[in-house]
Amino acid sequence: MFTGIIETTGVVESITKNKNNLDLIISSSISSELKIDESLSHNGVCLTITNCNKKNHSVTVIKESLKKSNFSRLEVGSLVNLERSMKMGGRIDGHLVQGHVDDTAECIDKLDEKNSWIYRFRFSASFLNYLIEKGSICINGVSLTCFDIKNNTFSVAIIPHTYNKTNFNLIERGDFVNLEFDLVGKYISKMIKR
Repeated sequence: MFTGIIETTGVVESITKNKNNLDLIISSSISSELKIDESLSHNGVCLTITNCNKKNHSVTVIKESLKKSNFSRLEVGSLVNLERSMKMGGRIDGHLVQGHVDDTAECIDKLDEKNSWIYRFRFSASFLNYLIEKGSICINGVSLTCFDIKNNTFSVAIIPHTYNKTNFNLIERGDFVNLEFDLVGKYISKMIKR
């Protein structure tokens, strides 16, 4: 379980296709602190550390994660947002995030508001019931508040700290991001459908 508060970013050093999977090597400032079998959020996707040393760590992205995330679009040199799992008994500064990405969304607009940024995203209409005005959304692992929901689009506002600390500063129109909809909203939606 994560909170959507990004700890640092990592750089994709290598990508190796292994049958239906991708094996990634990622360098980061926290790689030296990781352990094999630890869960780590990469752009909002919970992945298991398969190897690590002082400079980098390895993970495997399986077919299911590739289908629902932007990992098939990653290249060597891509920047990914990283967050270690939360510790019980601590504050939850974002919202409850599982690291189980639901889908991707396309950035359709980016507005520079002079020291803050408004991003607009288009997503699959099949997930529309999971969004509410001023509700939580997780984008590339970042806990955010969505607003201006119309049809299958929504906006988020990014403050300078988030813009500079995450890979949001690299997201432009036409780029795809990972989405995880609010866990509570998904359960409520399922109960109502029953």
